[in-house]
Amino acid sequence: MSEKDIKAPCDCGHDHDHDHDHNHEEMDMEIVTLVDDEGNEHEFELVEILEIDDMEYAVLFPLEGDEEDEAVILRIETDENDEDVLVDITDEDEWNKVVAAWEELVAEEDEDDEEEDE
Repeated sequence: MSEKDIKAPCDCGHDHDHDHDHNHEEMDMEIVTLVDDEGNEHEFELVEILEIDDMEYAVLFPLEGDEEDEAVILRIETDENDEDVLVDITDEDEWNKVVAAWEELVAEEDEDDEEEDE
């Protein structure tokens, strides 16, 4: 997968494309549809936006699949039309830095959850 467009054809204010009805406010979920190189659409939940070194990264989980699926992390860039697009991270150092930040955030949230359970 290379560059992915974030589509926003409906009036709900979220960046996504869908063909089903749901109430975003009740679900508190932002859905993003990514189109792969073969033209297939895949829906993801946007779970986090990380800001690292003045760049933003979208952390996405597939809506279809099981809980074992790993997060998809893509860099958020702006195209010539001032639209947000999601782009694969190809630089290994950049990728490692983003993954480390995501893993740190997940570990912190796990610690917070454990403290709440005590």
